[in-house]
Amino acid sequence: MLVREEEREKHGGKPVKYHGKWPFHRAYGFQEPVSVALSALNLAIQFHGWVSFFILIYYKLPLTPSKKTYYEYTGLWHIYGILSMNLWFWSAVFHSRDVELTEKLDCSSAVALLGFSLILAVLRAFSMRDEAARVMVSAPIIAFVTTHILYLNFFNLDYGLNMKVCVAMGVAQLLIWAVWASATRHPSRFKLWVAVIGGGLAMLLEIYDFPPYQGYVDAHALWHATTIPLTYLWWSFAKDDAEFRTSSLLKKAK
Repeated sequence: MLVREEEREKHGGKPVKYHGKWPFHRAYGFQEPVSVALSALNLAIQFHGWVSFFILIYYKLPLTPSKKTYYEYTGLWHIYGILSMNLWFWSAVFHSRDVELTEKLDCSSAVALLGFSLILAVLRAFSMRDEAARVMVSAPIIAFVTTHILYLNFFNLDYGLNMKVCVAMGVAQLLIWAVWASATRHPSRFKLWVAVIGGGLAMLLEIYDFPPYQGYVDAHALWHATTIPLTYLWWSFAKDDAEFRTSSLLKKAK
């Protein structure tokens, strides 16, 4: 592919994709070294955010007499953290070596995280605490996400369709968070606004693709870079929300 691209450049041709993917220069055996490094950084930031959330919830904030958290969304954030770390692990593996198995694992992990993030957005924005209501919201989204993942893995790994599904779920949850941020009096709504606007701008890098600069940095790699500060900010909001809800519930109990 690189030889072909050199020939095209000599004759004034523009870069093209091969089987839907740009050609990259390898480094130390890594197929897309910049994306691998940024995926690893995202994994580290996700792990730091999840661990700091765990410590805050169970060791710094008060617990109920039964040793459970007052914060009603603790379990949801734990699942979110695990799915996020799973995504960035497989992202690093996929960008290291692009084969059918690693691509399917990367795509499936991304769809699973986006689907659950949408569930989290709906449940938190609408303050759903009743288990029956949570199931009614989660069940159709889980069914859709599961069906889509099965379709990608066992019928057709359609990259274009998968991009449309991921963008649709991403836009939906950004809109939900944006509406909630504009309506709520949450003390950390400013962080939420920054995360929503930043997430929306970062999504443009996934939609408006461009060839890799010097054979290393493409739009997808830059998207990986933007998610690092946004992830840190997102976990900061989650911790603020836990403190805010715990404080509110304790005041009501008194």
